[in-house]
Amino acid sequence: MRKLVLATTNKGKVAELRELLAGLPVCVCGLDDYPQAPEVEETGVTFAENAALKARTIGEYTGELTLADDSGLEVDALGGEPGVYSARYGQPGWNDRQRYEYVLSKLAGVPENERAARFRCAVALFDPVANRMELADGAVEGRILDEPRGANGFGYDPVFFLAEYRKTMAELGPEQKNRLSHRARAIAAILPTLRQHLG
Repeated sequence: MRKLVLATTNKGKVAELRELLAGLPVCVCGLDDYPQAPEVEETGVTFAENAALKARTIGEYTGELTLADDSGLEVDALGGEPGVYSARYGQPGWNDRQRYEYVLSKLAGVPENERAARFRCAVALFDPVANRMELADGAVEGRILDEPRGANGFGYDPVFFLAEYRKTMAELGPEQKNRLSHRARAIAAILPTLRQHLG
C-alpha cells in the first residue's frame, strides 16, 4: 500500500485529515513518524505558497507522496488578519486560547454585522518521484462571536460562528465538521488528483 505523509506535527490536524482520507488505499502518517524531518519555515505570503513549501520540503526528505496544508482565519474588520500568521498570531509561545482572545480583544466594540470572517485552507500534494505539485483550496464563511462556545476542534473554532447551523465550529461534532470545514472542502477538491496518484 502506498504511503502518504502529512506534513504536520499537529495531532488535531492529523486526526482530521486521517478522517477525511478514510477509505483511500493509502497508509497515512504524520511527521511524528519522521522525528528528524526538517522544520519548514513558512515564508510564503499566501496559504498556497506555504502549503507547497511544506509539501516539497517534506516530500523530498521522505521520498514519499506528501500532503501539506496551510490554513487560517481571515477577519474582514482586521484587514484579513490573522491570515497566514493564524498559527503564530500575537506573542511567540501563545496557545490557541490566547490567540483567539487576542482576536476578540481587537474586535471589541465592532458590531455583529461587521464581524464577517472565513476559514481558508490551501492544500498541496507533492509527488517527489514525478516531481509534480498539485494545489487546491477551500473556504467556509462565518463570523466572529464575542465569546467562545464549544469544546471540540482547535485553533479559532470556538469563536467562529456558522449562521446556517447556529453553532460555532467547536460546537459541531467531528463528522459534521469534516463535511463542511475549509480543510474538508480543500481535501475534496484535491481527492480526484490524489486518486490518480494512487492509481
